[in-house]
Amino acid sequence: MSELRFAGKTALVTGGSRGIGRAICHRLAAEGAEILLHYHQDEKAAREVAGASPHFRLFQADLAHPAEIDRLITALGDTRLDFLINNAGVWLPSPVGETTVERMDRILDTNLKGPFWLVNRALPLLNTGARIINISSVAAKTGVAGGRSLYGASKAALESLTRNWALELAPRGILVNAVEPGYLATDMTAAHFRDPAVLRRAIDRHPLGRMSTPEDVADVVAFLCSDDARFITGQSLNVSGGFVI
Repeated sequence: MSELRFAGKTALVTGGSRGIGRAICHRLAAEGAEILLHYHQDEKAAREVAGASPHFRLFQADLAHPAEIDRLITALGDTRLDFLINNAGVWLPSPVGETTVERMDRILDTNLKGPFWLVNRALPLLNTGARIINISSVAAKTGVAGGRSLYGASKAALESLTRNWALELAPRGILVNAVEPGYLATDMTAAHFRDPAVLRRAIDRHPLGRMSTPEDVADVVAFLCSDDARFITGQSLNVSGGFVI
């Protein structure tokens, strides 16, 4: 059996109970990493991801609230982190002229403020040479139909954090990158793609003829965690199958 690349490494994956986060947890665990799986509400789903594996530990928190992030960091204790995957996010519409303050705050607090405060608090736990990977979206660079301007803005801002953190943390050898999925079918987008015509249009727009999968994204995250990506930092990798070029 070949040596596991991430044996002895520890990864904190936010939003790890479903979709892209679930695929990332499985991918990194398959290569030997210990997984600290964060979830917001669905403990049952989180336990299903972990299964009976002794390499998973579960942590609950609402990352839209700094106090909850502080509680998460306290729960981690003196655990050292090699990989921090900022995956948790919300994909909510915010049509201009109709969006409430509560909806605006939920999007920005979860997708932007949450990752910032988590990295801010987790920094003392990150090992030299650690990796921070932010799950962004092609929406950071292109308009999205359906009134999702705040979602796109939050991801564009997350990519700005990615570039700036790459510079700030370079003296510690910490590499910071982002991954930009395109359209993909997950629990978060299930309602959007429930209409077969909407799903068909999305597939037809893909040059490669299919939707992205969470596993497509997880494989790129694993690459960025690996030594093969040792000289890549401050980058946003488009994993949309040519949906946005």
